[in-house]
Amino acid sequence: MDAPVDVSALAINVVIPEELRWRDTRRDEEFELQSLTVRMLPDRTLAAKAYGRPVAGGRGAYVSFPVPDRPELAALISAAADEAARRWAAHA
Repeated sequence: MDAPVDVSALAINVVIPEELRWRDTRRDEEFELQSLTVRMLPDRTLAAKAYGRPVAGGRGAYVSFPVPDRPELAALISAAADEAARRWAAHA
């Protein structure tokens, strides 16, 4: 391919370990946050959102929430980005 490829973002999905999970409420429904979607933006910074399911169960929507500013979550995001980089570098 001769033309430059414009990659707008790279994204990875990360399972939040049980001990780091938290709960949040949206529209009077409590959710347990179980995974992160981490994106590397064009300026090479990382942006993350947390996703979860209703605690009460059922077929509720998979809803996104902001990630709290906690050192252990920042470490998880950083470690996930490092692992993704290692895997991308090994891509053949």
